Amino acid sequence: MSDTAIGTAEQLRDPNYTPPLVKAVPLGIQHVLAMFVSNVTPAIIVCGAAGFGFGSNSPDFPQMIYMIQMSMFFAGIATLFQTIGLGPIGARLPIVQGTSFAFIPIMIPLVAGKGVEAIAVLMGGIVAGGLFHAFLGLFIGRLRFALPPLVTGLVVTMIGLALVKVGVQYAAGGVPAIGTPEYGSLINWSMALLVIFVTLGLKFFARGMLSVSAVLIGLLAGYAFAFLLGEVSLSNVGRAASFALPNPLHFGMEFTVAAVIGFCLMSFVSAVETVGDVSGITKGGAGREATDREIEGATYADGVGTAISGFFGALPNTSFSQNVGLIAMTGVMSRGVVTIGALFLILCGLIPKIGAVISSIPIEVLGGGVIVMFGMVVAAGISMLSDVNWNRRNMVIFAIALSLGLGLQLEPGALQHLPDTMRVLATSGILPAALIAIVLNLVLPEELTGEATEEVSGGMAGHGSGSLPKSD
Repeated sequence: MSDTAIGTAEQLRDPNYTPPLVKAVPLGIQHVLAMFVSNVTPAIIVCGAAGFGFGSNSPDFPQMIYMIQMSMFFAGIATLFQTIGLGPIGARLPIVQGTSFAFIPIMIPLVAGKGVEAIAVLMGGIVAGGLFHAFLGLFIGRLRFALPPLVTGLVVTMIGLALVKVGVQYAAGGVPAIGTPEYGSLINWSMALLVIFVTLGLKFFARGMLSVSAVLIGLLAGYAFAFLLGEVSLSNVGRAASFALPNPLHFGMEFTVAAVIGFCLMSFVSAVETVGDVSGITKGGAGREATDREIEGATYADGVGTAISGFFGALPNTSFSQNVGLIAMTGVMSRGVVTIGALFLILCGLIPKIGAVISSIPIEVLGGGVIVMFGMVVAAGISMLSDVNWNRRNMVIFAIALSLGLGLQLEPGALQHLPDTMRVLATSGILPAALIAIVLNLVLPEELTGEATEEVSGGMAGHGSGSLPKSD
């Protein structure tokens, strides 16, 4: 929808047009609000998996505040690469960058229970994966054939399935509470469910900014409820500094084969997702296809932004799809607006007290928001799969990839005799599922007969449009 008070229809489709500041600033902050929770959540999950997050009582808990701070700061820096550009780096489009969920299933096995010392391995993998991601910009357009909707939909669905367990654990009280009477208590679930109900209410019955920021407002409602219950501690806020600069090699850096391979392979998937986001922005905001230069520049920015993030102790960055939808909704294609949002993120990242406030959110409240967000990741993957021609060939590919990928993820002990590197990569679930789907999609014949799958389908052969007899 266009607004003549912001600009003419032609101006709103122009990435180089910036509305008057009185309109541009709220629009820029709106972009930040739409992605803020998703951007800081991966840091909270990774630190929790390593053992110094919520409820751990670890002396290293302040390290989580630092990672949250860097998640904001370097999302802003990476966004500036996209909107302003630096030589060949950046699409010069209103692309919002943020910390990627896609890498979480790769990161958790690398750090699980190993403390803050294990984060150095992550940073080495992030830098290597970022550089590889940037390298993909040289020929990303020619690689898209290997990732049709069958593969990308499967990968995104697997990412969501790997994460939904985390949301339920958080809502019940967090991993440190498992085995205690408090885990899964009515108080814990009441905080999480309030967040879910408020989020759903705003998504379905509100419009505009209230709908766009539904998860954030839901978390604020849950936070207020938890405060009234006495479940909020603000002690870290008082101890946090008012201003702090990023610290190079804050967690150190260590390169391992498992981390480097894992991050490089996921960077390939992330790069293709970025191509889709760039295309979505140009179609939704300007009514045209993305140019090769824009796609290459966006991929370079993804990779360079990720590599720099890892050097300073932040997690991988990628383009945020929810902001693509926001551009389509507002009709404002201005990269100047998104630049303002990026500056706001950078400012937040320089103020550790903001990270400390975020860390004061009870894990049960965060769990309510995470359940919604990660459920939406699964739904997004299923939506991608709706574009697949569900003939029997594709059903078999999907079945084998999902069975092995999800099975190894649920039962990692089945690979206990593998070398550590292969075991970490395989039990992520996502990488074996993606690899199996890519290889089978490239080598298998185009069609199977009905008799070829009927015997193993248990009477549930499926009746998608691709499996129905073709009429003459």
